[in-house]
Amino acid sequence: MTATASRFEAPTEVDGAVALLASEEDVRVLAGGTDLLVQMRTGGPAPPALFVDIKRIPRLMATELSSDGLRIGAAVPAAEIYENESIRSLWPGLTEATDLIGSSQIQGRATWCGNLCNASPAADSVPALIVNAAKAVIAGPSGERSVAVEDFTRGPGQTVLERGELVVEFEVPAPAPHSADAYLRLIPRTEMDIAVVGVAVQVELDAAGVVTAARVSLGAVAPTALRVDTAASALVGTRLEDEALAAAAAEASDAANPIDDKRGTVAYRKRIAGVLTKRAAKLAYDRARAR
Repeated sequence: MTATASRFEAPTEVDGAVALLASEEDVRVLAGGTDLLVQMRTGGPAPPALFVDIKRIPRLMATELSSDGLRIGAAVPAAEIYENESIRSLWPGLTEATDLIGSSQIQGRATWCGNLCNASPAADSVPALIVNAAKAVIAGPSGERSVAVEDFTRGPGQTVLERGELVVEFEVPAPAPHSADAYLRLIPRTEMDIAVVGVAVQVELDAAGVVTAARVSLGAVAPTALRVDTAASALVGTRLEDEALAAAAAEASDAANPIDDKRGTVAYRKRIAGVLTKRAAKLAYDRARAR
């Protein structure tokens, strides 16, 4: 029996995309395709009845930077984000994480939306989005809603999206004065590999260099990216003295809940989570002091 060919649609409006997604049970959004197409060619899900390409919707390809922060379309490619000097200056850690999504060729197609909706625990941009309090704006048959990135993924391959819904854009609030972020990861190879552990840290300082607020997020050490408030709390009220860094590292290690596999043992990943938390916190702190 000959397999039925998938249908391909490329709407130019959000409402049109929602209608298409709601019309079929077997439908997949094509944001960049860098995960989806590879998965299908390597024994993953069979081709769906319908592909909906969202890169022809102007709102989903728009970038808007204002005093309130960043509003960026779900289909804006990673390369465009990283090459934007204003974004890179305001959110260095977030753009560094974005630049780690595959090769240069992949970054010409890959998106934050795909990185998030693929729902891999090791997605590089997700911890960095979490520490920057980013929200995903979701459109669907009932209208639009916003979901904090930290609440978007329910487990490996599982998200909060309902039938007919898609992410249309991301909202990232403007960073406070004397604040900065950083993202670090450990990989077995020198480039283009999946994180064994990824850590993002964001800190805000007062005029004396004391941390007044912080956020810490871990990737690749649990079924979803983790926001570790206890590690962040260990940094607040300090100038990141060794004692504070050690406390934050211990909290990050304790929060990590990784698996044993060929890429690393549980004990190794928990230790690295602590080490990278110290390093990322120090990098974010130094950046914040320089502002």
